[in-house]
Amino acid sequence: MPNNWIAIASAEHVRRGRADGFMQVCHGKAGPLRRIAAGDGIAYYSPSVTFGGNDKLQAFTAIGRARSGDPYLFDTGCGFRPYRRDVDWLAACEAPIRPLLDALDFTAGHRNWGYQFRFGLFSVSAHDFDLIAEAMGARLPEPA
Repeated sequence: MPNNWIAIASAEHVRRGRADGFMQVCHGKAGPLRRIAAGDGIAYYSPSVTFGGNDKLQAFTAIGRARSGDPYLFDTGCGFRPYRRDVDWLAACEAPIRPLLDALDFTAGHRNWGYQFRFGLFSVSAHDFDLIAEAMGARLPEPA
């Protein structure tokens, strides 16, 4: 049975990854990506629109399933060489987290619900992943 993950990045970074079929987390570190297996569910949460910006968004901005293959090093051409992992992103709308706070296992009853997002990547229950997918209007294919 696949695992489900929430990754954290600004919406502008997530949108770039969606367009090109990849994800990266924790400023390009390989270790967190190695925890993800083919078929695992990935949902991105974006606290802001721009990296380091004050333009608060607090929404889920992408959802999909990890492809097979290991994380790989990518040369951006400007001195930054992050690790990436390929993902099959689904057609989905961005969904604000606030209406889901009382229903998600990882946030319900937690006053400091945003604390886990500081880690850049964490696992969530199938219940939470399905709820996020529903809020985003995404149709989840069965994992391979």
